[in-house]
Amino acid sequence: MYGYLVPDTPTVIQINNLHKSYGALEVLKGVDIAARRGDVVSLIGSSGSGKSTLLRCANLLEDSQQGDILFKGEPVHWKGSGQGRHPADSKQVLRIRTNLSMVFQQFNLWAHMTILQNVMEAPVTVLGRAKAEAEEAARAYLTKVGIGEKCDAYPAQLSGGQQQRAAIARALCMEPEALLFDEPTSALDPELEQEVIRVIKDLATEGRTMLIVTHDMKLAADVSDHVVFLHQGKIEEQGPPDAVFGAPKSERLRGFLSATHAA
Repeated sequence: MYGYLVPDTPTVIQINNLHKSYGALEVLKGVDIAARRGDVVSLIGSSGSGKSTLLRCANLLEDSQQGDILFKGEPVHWKGSGQGRHPADSKQVLRIRTNLSMVFQQFNLWAHMTILQNVMEAPVTVLGRAKAEAEEAARAYLTKVGIGEKCDAYPAQLSGGQQQRAAIARALCMEPEALLFDEPTSALDPELEQEVIRVIKDLATEGRTMLIVTHDMKLAADVSDHVVFLHQGKIEEQGPPDAVFGAPKSERLRGFLSATHAA
């Protein structure tokens, strides 16, 4: 199942037979996915296919009803079953979440804090880092994403592209094992979108482990080691980007790519 992965590289995230429902609506219907250290895995598919839900389940922001989630080989411990299933160990959840930093579509920056304060906050309050150490790291990551001069600005004073780059710096400042991107460019104008895409491409070049939900097929083709096409809660097709985009086997994937290309 995971033949695309290099065998001797540790698996950071592994999901087996994941099912997720909202009441009677079944959103994920038995999904398997894995990312080893240094892998970039992109999730593509139509709106409502379950991409973002899968990402939120991986980060334990959503409870799933069935299946296994493993972080670096360690399974998430559950209690209850079906709609009553929840993680059993809150300390384990916190540890996994802090190692799987999420970058959201809508930035989610705190409006009352400067950009520097936004990036420093979680390392200080969640990881217990000294303020001086966290500030040094925050400034370095803001410079890395190209907005080092915006440290003292507030989110409302930044463009959408700058806010998303600040959100990426905030995620990086947690020194996570993997980055999870949920449609990181879909709220941006095309010009601002390119600013964020450049940062993501740089991170991929560095060998960062990433799971990316994206509507941008060019981004998925350029940065991914593996592409997963979800359709109605199931994996319809997956493989290296050359195969998925260059020689799709499934009629549904061909139709999806044709529609996105036309758009």
